[in-house]
Amino acid sequence: MTVLPPSTRTPDPAAFSHVRVWIFDLDNTLYPAACDLFTQVSRRMTEFISARFDLPWEEARAMQKHLFQSHGTTLRGLMTEHDVDPVAFLDYVHDIDVSPVDPTPDLALSLSRLPGRRLIYTNGSVAHAHNVLDRLGCRDRFEAIFDIVAAGYVPKPDPRPYRDMVARFGVDPAEAVMVEDIARNLVPAAALGMTTVWVASEADWARPDRGGVGAGRHIHHVTDDLVAWLSALAGGLQSDS
Repeated sequence: MTVLPPSTRTPDPAAFSHVRVWIFDLDNTLYPAACDLFTQVSRRMTEFISARFDLPWEEARAMQKHLFQSHGTTLRGLMTEHDVDPVAFLDYVHDIDVSPVDPTPDLALSLSRLPGRRLIYTNGSVAHAHNVLDRLGCRDRFEAIFDIVAAGYVPKPDPRPYRDMVARFGVDPAEAVMVEDIARNLVPAAALGMTTVWVASEADWARPDRGGVGAGRHIHHVTDDLVAWLSALAGGLQSDS
């Protein structure tokens, strides 16, 4: 069994001195998983299916789970099996209350102190990312957002959109780091040559031993407090420059 790196809030700046591009997942990464925005999103997915197919709640819920398990995301299943308009679906399910996310000025400050470029790569939509980033107070800290639409509606961890993302933004994977809460989503990033950071949480489905990807060979660094970790890292990188 592969042993994960220890979780730390004081990273070694030397391990990141090569990084020129910082790629961040959005949900449950830039804000704590305890905010549980996905419960709202999941409920709205069920509502969408219930209305679209005129199904009672429990049948719509069962259909949602089937589509997710069969296709990796509910949206992919709806598109593949039922030719559902992805824009209408995304607009509906991401119309949520983001007030459980606290404004986080320390995150914005730490991001601004990181040397190089900063990108978002999310399975959500640009509109959802803007909503969350505005709430956090760090939307202007990112150069661009690569969302599920840009990915051709192919979700992580399929390796194809990772290749598309680095090509679109001219990223050298050897000079990039990817930060993500779902461990299996770091597999393609590591395969491309990126440094990876797993933001650990209590969520069972996010752990390294879920999804048939092994127990962490693709994970290079671990933290359970991204804001503290970034603050320490940014300070160390600036001190070395």
